[in-house]
Amino acid sequence: MKMTRRDLCVAAISLFIAVAGMALARSAGKPLMHSCVFNWADLKAVPTKMGERRTVCDAPTPTLAQFECHITTLNPGESPHPPHRHADEELMIVKEGTLAALQGDQTNIVEAGGIIFEASNELHGLRNLGTNRATYFVFRFVPHDLVKKN
Repeated sequence: MKMTRRDLCVAAISLFIAVAGMALARSAGKPLMHSCVFNWADLKAVPTKMGERRTVCDAPTPTLAQFECHITTLNPGESPHPPHRHADEELMIVKEGTLAALQGDQTNIVEAGGIIFEASNELHGLRNLGTNRATYFVFRFVPHDLVKKN
């Protein structure tokens, strides 16, 4: 099949419209997050019913539709919310304390320095098992092509 000059023009215009549309869609939302540093002393602790929360970031990046990070501190015996599932994936790093990490029908005990990964659409939940507060970092990854299933 031989491409005509008209075919090339139509293809070029289509490509231009697609790229412009993606650029407009990106600019309409939050700006892209680039390399940066977050210092603990600059993160404001906001009290919650279960303990406290520090927001670190919540923005698109060059490779993700959304990258969100926050730090949760749970009082003894508390959970941030009931067990749930969602399409995005999470990685949690325990800074201090002891957590019970429900994953499906299994509960794992995770202590300071432990890392928890929650895969897409798998049931998960956390609870502070200790007698002291437990603090953990949450990293949420939402790729551009994520298909949400509820």
